Amino acid sequence: MTARAPLPSSLRRTRRIVLIGLAVLATAGALYVVRMPLMMSAPRCVAGRWHGCFDTFNGVVLMTLVAVPLSLLVAGALTLRRRAAGVPSAWRRSLAEVGMVHGTVPFLWLTLMPGAAPGIAPARVSLVPLRDLVTMGTLGIVGNLLVFASLGFFAPMRFRALASVPRVAALGAACSLLVETAQYVFRLDRVSSVDDVLVNTTGAALAALASRHWWRTTADAPTDRPRPAMASAA
Repeated sequence: MTARAPLPSSLRRTRRIVLIGLAVLATAGALYVVRMPLMMSAPRCVAGRWHGCFDTFNGVVLMTLVAVPLSLLVAGALTLRRRAAGVPSAWRRSLAEVGMVHGTVPFLWLTLMPGAAPGIAPARVSLVPLRDLVTMGTLGIVGNLLVFASLGFFAPMRFRALASVPRVAALGAACSLLVETAQYVFRLDRVSSVDDVLVNTTGAALAALASRHWWRTTADAPTDRPRPAMASAA
C-alpha cells in the first residue's frame, strides 16, 4: 500500500484556520448560552467571596474562563524555553501540558467539594450501573463528561504511551475511581457512584477521539530532549 502524499502547506494552513475559527465560534456560542448563570456569580467572584463563587459550579466555571489568558501566557513561556533548547513540537507540548491542568483541576475541585454535612453524613456508595444516570439530569451528565475531558484531549498529544483511545479510557476510569474513593474515604457527603466513573470515562474517551488528528502526528516525539543530530555515514 502506497503512503499518502502530504498535504500542501497552504492547504494545511487553511484547514488549521478553519478549525480554529470553528472552535472560536463554538466557544462563543456556548458562552452566549450560559452567560446569564455565569454573570450571577460575577459580583461574588470579583469581591473574592468564597460562598457563591468558589463553592458553586457557575463561579468555578467563570474563574476558569477568566484564567484562560494566564494559562496561555504560561504555555507561551514554556514554548519559548523549549524552542531555545531545540525541543520539537514545543508549542503543542506546552499547550497540552497547560491544557490538562487548566481544564481538569477546576472540575476536580467541584467534584471534591463537600456536601451539606461532611464528616457527619454516612458515606454512601452506589454500585448498580445506570441507576443514578436517570437522576443526574442534563447538567449533571454534561458536567461528568467534562471532568476528565481535558485530560483525554491533551494527554495523548503529550505522551506517546497514551496515544490510544482504550488507554485514555483506562486512565480516565482510574482517575475517576480515585476521586470516587476519596469522596467515600473522606466522607464528603457525596455519593460514590459507579455511574460517575462510567460517564467520566466516556468523556475522556470522546475527547481523545476529538484530538486524534493531533496526537497521531506527534506520537513520534515523546520526550523533552532535543533530537540528536544524524551522524554522517563513514
